Amino acid sequence: MDIGVISTRYARALLRTATDAKLEDQVYHDMMTVAQSYIEVPQLRHTIAGPMLPKEKKQALLEAAAGEKAAELTRSFISLVLKEDRETVMQFIANSYVTLYRKQKNLIRGKLTTAARVSAQTEQKMRHLVEKNTQGTVEFETEIDPDIIGGFILEYDTYRMDASVKTKLNSILIQLSK
Repeated sequence: MDIGVISTRYARALLRTATDAKLEDQVYHDMMTVAQSYIEVPQLRHTIAGPMLPKEKKQALLEAAAGEKAAELTRSFISLVLKEDRETVMQFIANSYVTLYRKQKNLIRGKLTTAARVSAQTEQKMRHLVEKNTQGTVEFETEIDPDIIGGFILEYDTYRMDASVKTKLNSILIQLSK
């Protein structure tokens, strides 16, 4: 069976169970932490997939990857995944859960990149702009990147607005070199 199909089925079942128990927000946080753990510790995937490590140690590792305050439902779910020998797709399950949760809650990820720190008021205006355009709630992340010189880059869903000075200067240079 396909990894995508397996991970989506497990994630959908977890989301349904978490929603029924009114724990979907906590489990969302846990699955975000698991997904981030796989990114930050690339060896985690190989360790969890390895046949030499006992299930108890895999359980402890995955629980640690979910964070200190992981929900009991998350811990039980990890046990189920291990019992069914699906630990090799845990990273995909976590990512699928995050995607399904965001879709269910109409939650959009947005990112604002600026050359210098912006005021909370400016950040709020940008968040409001994204929420207005998407009719959803926005998880907004800001990043400071002095390399863009000035202006901003706004990204959400598949949309990207690049109003940075660096991009404008590069565009002028390209025009001059023609």
